[in-house]
Amino acid sequence: MENNNNEQNNQIQIELPEDVAQGIYSNLAIIAHSSSEFVIDFVRILPGMPKAKVQSRIVITPEHAKRLLYALNDNVKRFESQNGPITVDNPAGFLPPINGPIGEA
Repeated sequence: MENNNNEQNNQIQIELPEDVAQGIYSNLAIIAHSSSEFVIDFVRILPGMPKAKVQSRIVITPEHAKRLLYALNDNVKRFESQNGPITVDNPAGFLPPINGPIGEA
């Protein structure tokens, strides 16, 4: 019984505010690092727009960056097992077309 109480005391309740729950779309991530932190800037680039804004910046420790890498890898593997392989044209880098085709409705 005592073990159960310790497990319950170690649980963290995570709150997700409504404005954050909707998320922010990003199609580019820029990653930089120093000896003590990783900085990940999430950017949204739109076709025909010469400028792009950083939508969100996350600063994490190197240990958390490695945990994020493992968690992303695990989630991609599970996604692909359910939906098939994700194909990437240029695995070394990604930059959406800035002057891409203009859509018509």
